[in-house]
Amino acid sequence: MHKEKTIDQILRETWMAISKYYNTVAATYGGSMTTGFTLLNIDPVEGTPATKLPLKMGMEMTSLTRTLNKMEEQGLIKRVRNPMDARSVLIKLTGKGLEMRNKAKETVLGLNKRIEERIGPDKLNCFKEVMFEILELVQRKSLTNQTK
Repeated sequence: MHKEKTIDQILRETWMAISKYYNTVAATYGGSMTTGFTLLNIDPVEGTPATKLPLKMGMEMTSLTRTLNKMEEQGLIKRVRNPMDARSVLIKLTGKGLEMRNKAKETVLGLNKRIEERIGPDKLNCFKEVMFEILELVQRKSLTNQTK
């Protein structure tokens, strides 16, 4: 008899499978899941302030710096002075970056569509509700040191 998996095991396995899928698709056009995720969080028209990008992505700036440097070397982004605040730098997409961002967006939306088609909107909405509730509980730390 198999042991029942914990919530975190299911989440981790599911995310690892999705991550592997995204990396496999992104590799066909020279990208990675990390690059695609970053591109999707950069405003395609206005750019995004470098200080706000890690917050949007739920990361620390130190973790994101290496990714941004690599993306700049690849010609996907450029750093420009923010015209609204000379102390700030905007991360802007290049033409190549916008093209790759569009591919990443198509990939994410395509996977979401196929999942919804197979699972159905009602079950998917229920899943999302439960996931948002778990996220809220964990973020508020309301599950800490409770036995019930």
